[in-house]
Amino acid sequence: MCNEAARRIALGLMRDDFNELCIPLRFPEGLPNLASIDSFKITDTSFIIRADRTGADTNFAAEGVMRRWSWPGPSGKPVYNYRSDGRDFRNSAAQGRCLIAADAFYEFTAPVHPRQKLKDKWSFTKSGEAWFGIAGLWREHPAVGEAFTMLTCPPGPDIAPYHDRQIVIVERTDWAGWLSGETPAADVCIPLPAGSLTVEQVVR
Repeated sequence: MCNEAARRIALGLMRDDFNELCIPLRFPEGLPNLASIDSFKITDTSFIIRADRTGADTNFAAEGVMRRWSWPGPSGKPVYNYRSDGRDFRNSAAQGRCLIAADAFYEFTAPVHPRQKLKDKWSFTKSGEAWFGIAGLWREHPAVGEAFTMLTCPPGPDIAPYHDRQIVIVERTDWAGWLSGETPAADVCIPLPAGSLTVEQVVR
């Protein structure tokens, strides 16, 4: 399942895209350092967006913060992906829904050539969009503080040839409903239709 993604997105672009949806985007911990990176991986810190918790706005607003990807599970293994199937997720003081900002995510398949040591790596981007929001959950963990995980669902036709699960990508029209908790998870955590993703092999 997804254990690597990219976030090469200007902060101003994200703010403009939220403004177009009439969702104010706040930065309660200051403007984050979003220097271009090739990718972020499990336990790295990355940018998430969640419902604003300051109460400064009477209308719905969102806040962007930097948090760790994954928290330790009961066995000690990192919880970096979490099945959404049949579950709903609510916001509270200690946990809730979020969007993980990304412009690509990666999947790996067995190499075509038998002498090749590395797995084949595939890049998935959202067709027609410079970046997208991955549905996630954030929570407070006693060992690592606040951290997030990515939600998964059955694969759509663009993903199925590469993996039997896919991370949930939230359509922009659902961002407010997802973050606020008003839209049921079952309406959002669904496979993408064919043609939603552009797939390219990464040369390594």
